[in-house]
Amino acid sequence: MGIDLKVSRISVNMPLSGLGFKGKVQTDRFESTSVSRFTSENYIRSSIETNPKIKLILKEMHAPAKLNIKELQELNEGHAKDTQNVAAGIISNLPKGLRVHVDTKAVKDAAYLHDIGKVLIPAEVLNKKGSLSEAEKEIMHRHSELGYEILKNSGLDLKTLRLIKYHHQNPSHTGYPSVPSDFFADINLQILSAADKYSALTEPRVYKAPMDKNKALALIYRDVQKGNLHPFVFKALKDYAGQNVCSII
Repeated sequence: MGIDLKVSRISVNMPLSGLGFKGKVQTDRFESTSVSRFTSENYIRSSIETNPKIKLILKEMHAPAKLNIKELQELNEGHAKDTQNVAAGIISNLPKGLRVHVDTKAVKDAAYLHDIGKVLIPAEVLNKKGSLSEAEKEIMHRHSELGYEILKNSGLDLKTLRLIKYHHQNPSHTGYPSVPSDFFADINLQILSAADKYSALTEPRVYKAPMDKNKALALIYRDVQKGNLHPFVFKALKDYAGQNVCSII
């Protein structure tokens, strides 16, 4: 497909300043070793209070700084772990020559945390039945940037933070948020994006029923056709899902 597999960069250079840990949150010994500690209500509220950029984004969205506890619970109980499992499954099914280019920890951590920004998206937009208006789409699209801002002072490494911020981007730069022309959607980002899409499509949501695995894979295969997903990443996803869709590869 001609997709470059270099892994030297993933996006525009970003400063390393401001990555210190602010606002210590009480956690037990188990939580201190898991990225799930960053999805606690206390941690997120602390981030909102200590990072003025979050409030600025919410002001631009005309949205209140209101934490959606129900969405937080559903993320922790479902999509976060499921996306992490799918990402791990993709990685384990990649050819060894491609797997060596993957930062497994960064991808798995980002997979668990990628949608944390949705806890600040108004529920009427997040759970709307039917199509979103253009204005509502703009609000929804801010969730990846909000997730980055919630986590940027957590001590997570820069690669993981960038994956969270750009998990809706691709090699064609047609996703969001907007990126410069030299943005590089590497293999790590493609794995996260594929895992997120597969998990979201096959999960039940308040506004939709779960999609059949074969249909979900067929939709994701369109990204391969567009040059936005490496065919080996797709094959690894297919193998993980255990579905026979060889006719479309």
